[in-house]
Amino acid sequence: MTQPPRYQIIPRKYRPQKFDAVVGQEAIVTTLQNALRFKRVSHAYLFSGPRGSGKTTLARLFAKAINCHALTDQEPCEKCPSCLEIKAGRSLDLIEIDGASNRGIDDIRTINENVQYAPSSNYKIYLIDEVHMLTKEAFNALLKTLEEPPSHIKFFFATTEAHKVPATILSRCQRFDLRLIPEALIVSKLHYIVQDMKRDVEEEAFKLIAEKAEGSLRDAESLLDQILCCSEGRVDATSISMRLGLVPRIFFEKLDVAINGCDLRFALESAQDLFESGKDPALFLERLVIHFRTHLLNKTGHPEARLVYILDYLTGWLLQSGKMGLKRIALEMILLHLVRSRDRVTIDSLVMHLSELEKKLQEAPLQVEKKTEEQAPVLTKPAETIVVPPAVEKIVTAVPLSPPAQQTAATTTPPTKITVQRHETILRFAAVELEGTIKRS
Repeated sequence: MTQPPRYQIIPRKYRPQKFDAVVGQEAIVTTLQNALRFKRVSHAYLFSGPRGSGKTTLARLFAKAINCHALTDQEPCEKCPSCLEIKAGRSLDLIEIDGASNRGIDDIRTINENVQYAPSSNYKIYLIDEVHMLTKEAFNALLKTLEEPPSHIKFFFATTEAHKVPATILSRCQRFDLRLIPEALIVSKLHYIVQDMKRDVEEEAFKLIAEKAEGSLRDAESLLDQILCCSEGRVDATSISMRLGLVPRIFFEKLDVAINGCDLRFALESAQDLFESGKDPALFLERLVIHFRTHLLNKTGHPEARLVYILDYLTGWLLQSGKMGLKRIALEMILLHLVRSRDRVTIDSLVMHLSELEKKLQEAPLQVEKKTEEQAPVLTKPAETIVVPPAVEKIVTAVPLSPPAQQTAATTTPPTKITVQRHETILRFAAVELEGTIKRS
């Protein structure tokens, strides 16, 4: 009886088999292909970068290319015995070693002893994954062979923590630092996979998966695989949010309305609902940051000064959440603070009000009142109502009208000069008090 074909997970099924299928690492691909074109393949390469960025994939592709019997345009042919064996994972010329479980000096001695044997293809390639896990003694045992290997030997290293690799090893390798995959490229790859599998997925769902993956294409493909297994029909963003433990988008729309309306009740009820539904508070905090960051980039939802303040406030909590965790009371205070941010007096508005007050005091015309000959002319200002904001009014009213020294000099100083000095003194004290208030906040 014929057995049905075994299921192959998406990350393995759609792993790039040619350089032109590699996502997000164009500069490195170009360099490797030029090394093939000009026949300048080095004896050792180090592929460093975050998880899911394609380190092992690029190493296998390069190994396949240098051992290919019919290389075409610097792409492996996928038809010769060497290509087929490497693709199937049974090649004797590509030896993959897990640096985490084969990290001792005895494992490296075995490599040093076997490098003398000739390959069946062009080269024998040792691919050591997570090479930073090797012990100091193992690295030292590898140095001599790595510096002067036989002509038929190539070393490919992959690591997520290149800073842990000794400098003596790094100096003997050509190093490539892979970057995180942009969300747009992840979404494009997911589109291709879904179309090839003939499944129906909502556009917003792709964006949620890409955000959750945080630049790791493998993580995004694994999430897509999980979601497609749970859903038979069309996959929408709501179902993905539930399965990933994310807060639905409608919540953030309601939060914007609550902030604009200063709805404190919404903050308390939302915190209760989030904890009762089992949502991860730290993950929810990350989604909040993404939401208001999107508003700031698109200049929508709220004034720019308010968005900057909210992002600064949330980032502080986000940095602390990994150490202390987020309890219900903390989440309530965060949401209450966001809702009350509408009534927060910003530094820019205080400075603007002070500037307007100073301008009105300077531009108000002076009038001369005629008195008797015994009295000196008195310069007075016409009655004028100056609207002072509450925050500034508290500062101004707390300022003494005039120091004793100035009161003593009033008999010899013209009234006009006293009036101007008094206004300048008020503004000076207001500015000092404002500066102290800003520093305390």
